[in-house]
Amino acid sequence: MREMRDSGVEWIGEIPKDWNCCKQKYRFTLINGRAFKDNEFEEDGTYRILRVGNLFSNPVWYSSSLELEPDKYCEKGDLIYAWSMSYGPYIWNEEKVIYHYHIWKTKLVSDMDKMFSYYYLQALTESIKSQTHETTMGFVTMGIMNNSYIAYPRNIKEQKKISDYLDAKCSKIDEIIEKQLSIIEKLKEYKLSIITEAVTSGINPDVEMKDSGSVWFGNIPINWEMKRLKYVFHIQKDIAGEEGHTVLSITQRGIIPKDFSNNEGQFANSYANYQLVHKGDFAMNHMDLLTGWVDISKYEGVTSPDYRVFVLNDKNGMCPKYYLYMMQMCYSARIFYGLGQGVSGMGRWRLLFHIC
Repeated sequence: MREMRDSGVEWIGEIPKDWNCCKQKYRFTLINGRAFKDNEFEEDGTYRILRVGNLFSNPVWYSSSLELEPDKYCEKGDLIYAWSMSYGPYIWNEEKVIYHYHIWKTKLVSDMDKMFSYYYLQALTESIKSQTHETTMGFVTMGIMNNSYIAYPRNIKEQKKISDYLDAKCSKIDEIIEKQLSIIEKLKEYKLSIITEAVTSGINPDVEMKDSGSVWFGNIPINWEMKRLKYVFHIQKDIAGEEGHTVLSITQRGIIPKDFSNNEGQFANSYANYQLVHKGDFAMNHMDLLTGWVDISKYEGVTSPDYRVFVLNDKNGMCPKYYLYMMQMCYSARIFYGLGQGVSGMGRWRLLFHIC
């Protein structure tokens, strides 16, 4: 059995006796990306500008024709680290781009394997995220990274052997995840089709239908009517005016109390200017029609003043769940998205609530 020793670092634990353990800054350098001014963004420049959102789901790209120093460009195969929002390491596998200020490019010493370093940064990131006092603001600082410890084999060939092993293992796991996600997506589509059919056509297949006059809703039962949402609901906005309320987040899992123990979402200096939400109120993130959501609150609390909180005009004569299914369908089927007004630079669409 291989002889082990204490690394002296809590999250790393024991390491092989012949491995090194030192501060990360002695193994690789983190290089800051370019901090762009608003007037430096172009629609059709020479190079695309890689921002943190582009590493995830944001399809909106800026570009630039600025000629910069070589270390401000990221090329295929570079190991980079997003230090803001959902931070972590990435291998860039596309064309040459300019990387934004919220991304670091790594420069490794000669005896460090790139993929071994990538997997190490993944493990380090999870360790940092578990230390909530380090992640309250949703970013990681260069000081934290430089002073974090890395354990590594002295021989780069052994590093390469470990990274090859992880490549093979992770590839198999990723294949399983991809298959499961495909099944989940098909089930989501089936679920949406059932909801759409029920809230737009009812559940009686023999009922006579009529044209709704809407391209999204198509034909509806002859005894149904179409109304704008402003005649069904009214918006209420009551500012709390004090601290101490449960802060509620609107997520695609529903309206839930905000978890301050992780680094997800944004944090406010004060929640006294948040708006009140009562049990049974509808609340909607109408500012983001791609990843936002709408739900009926099960809690008393407060939510962002930028969101919409609204209630049925006739609470006794209307079924809240029906309207919830209808509006969630409009999110999932991107009907609200089509009705929204977009700001392409932000990649977000804002729903003008009164037009629905």
